[in-house]
Amino acid sequence: MIILATKSQTRIQLLANTGIDFKTETARIDEREIESSATSSTFDQQNLTQNLADAKAKNVSSRHPQALVVGADQTLSINDSYLHKPANFDALRDQLQLLRGKTHILCAAVSVCRDGEVLWGQQSDAKMTMREFSDAEADHVIKLEGDKLLKSVGGYRLEGPSIQLFERIDGDYFTILGLPLLPLLTALRELKAI
Repeated sequence: MIILATKSQTRIQLLANTGIDFKTETARIDEREIESSATSSTFDQQNLTQNLADAKAKNVSSRHPQALVVGADQTLSINDSYLHKPANFDALRDQLQLLRGKTHILCAAVSVCRDGEVLWGQQSDAKMTMREFSDAEADHVIKLEGDKLLKSVGGYRLEGPSIQLFERIDGDYFTILGLPLLPLLTALRELKAI
């Protein structure tokens, strides 16, 4: 049995599109606590993101002996600082203004656990460059996308009208959506899970 430790509809849909049979369960972890302990010494986005993915997989794995549990997470950094899902539309506008005309890094990590032990993990980065869009353009995208933007770490969705805000993207599409899918499928084949 494979369990995807997430409540992210995007991650669920990505894995479902592969034809793999799996269940989902939300991990119960404190992401900000993990982030706080990881950033107390040095800035290491890949390590933090992997720690978050591992924690999710381990948490759900502890409740499902023998199941293969897939945990995934994504972080966004700009200028060695992390951004999170915006709390409201004012925070969303502020975040988009901060990202406007700049390059930020999305890091996605995935982990596979069994019986609380990490069997495999990997991280992947994408460099995202937003163009110098106007406030009116940002407001138009916000109007089109609505509440969906509050569920995204960047305050945007490349699979929707938010793509209009970008100038350049360097990285894997699945990484950008929060689940490095091709390496995960390879790992699941090697673990004889699919």
